[in-house]
Amino acid sequence: MFRRFLHALLLVGITAFLHPVGAQTTAILPFANRTPHPTALPADVAAASANRPQNPATPAAVSNLDWIGESIAETLRDSMSARSVLTVEREDTDAAYRKLTLHPRAILTSASAMKIGETLDAENVVYGTFEWKPNAGGGAVAGTLTVNARIFDRRRLREGSEIVETGSLDDIAMLEAHLIWRVLSTVAPRFAPPESDYKTLRPLVRLDAEENYVRGLMAPADKKEKFFLQAVRLEPHYSHPNFALGQIHFQRKEYKDAATWLQKVMPGDQHFREASFLLGLSLYQSGDFSGSQAAFQTIVETVPLNEVWNNLGAAQSRRGVPQALESFRKALDGDAGDPAYHFNVGYALWRAGDFTAAAERFRAVLERQPEDQEATLMLGVCLKRQPAKPVDSRLENLERLKFNYEERAYWELKAVLAPARP
Repeated sequence: MFRRFLHALLLVGITAFLHPVGAQTTAILPFANRTPHPTALPADVAAASANRPQNPATPAAVSNLDWIGESIAETLRDSMSARSVLTVEREDTDAAYRKLTLHPRAILTSASAMKIGETLDAENVVYGTFEWKPNAGGGAVAGTLTVNARIFDRRRLREGSEIVETGSLDDIAMLEAHLIWRVLSTVAPRFAPPESDYKTLRPLVRLDAEENYVRGLMAPADKKEKFFLQAVRLEPHYSHPNFALGQIHFQRKEYKDAATWLQKVMPGDQHFREASFLLGLSLYQSGDFSGSQAAFQTIVETVPLNEVWNNLGAAQSRRGVPQALESFRKALDGDAGDPAYHFNVGYALWRAGDFTAAAERFRAVLERQPEDQEATLMLGVCLKRQPAKPVDSRLENLERLKFNYEERAYWELKAVLAPARP
């Protein structure tokens, strides 16, 4: 781990000018539901949010509103990350709640919020509550949604004033957008746009599509897919559920289906680069090496991670592109201790006819993994100076891929190097 940290640190030091990030980490916790009783929402609420008929598959009423608290947190997290604020991932937040034996949507005291912040090593903690009150007369607006947010600054051991936003449920997008602006203006004011532009902080999504997506995040693993599918039926260009569906199919090794969903993640989405990484792997596994190369190339232009350079080299290698060796070498330069990177450089050198240099790389693999049979085979081939042609099926398509994607660690290291700002 320390070796990888040092190599990543070197990489970040070289490329630190590429992307501005803040040196602080912000944890955004699920907002707790203060609504007195589970309340059914009129069917026209979701339909009114998009000014179009409600999808027949959408339930006519919602039995509970906990998804709203998750939606507020998820939207804050994504929007702030998109503005270069380092935020704690949802999975890490859930793990902290479990560690502290707290209910994930509990109403928190400032002491509890501080404890969660300590567990997550976050400088700022955003948490709060929401409450929905139905209107007596009903109607499209149906009621009033009030969100109360607080920001606990762990560096100064100080909690800021309460932030209150009020609106109708069908206008939650604008309510969340203004909440994001107010939180961003407090946590990282240099990344906040003018208040007049606050609407740009949050994409407009149909309320029923957003609800299904968030319910998918909250659902057990075997129930997630149906919610995500419903979300994209309602809003086909909604990147978040498309990305989630791509992940599900990728994990199942259904690579063609995964690629179909991952290609729908838009460039402006927070998950675009990770989606491109999975897309590159999916296309590679499906035999589309040109598409795979293009996907990895998109990432490496912004985030030059070792694993991306490695996989780009693998796609180039399958296409017979000479630049494959350079890409493999960049991955190896970033982490000289990884045997996969030594192997791929050696494999590219062997294909280029440089047997002596290739043999050195395969020896480096065996120093780290003495039982590596493919490296043993390739070392013998290089010592015999056996060329890549005529073709020996044992020596074909041996490029090694990386399936880990560590962009978050990259930005965290950049945050460490970034000068602290008020």
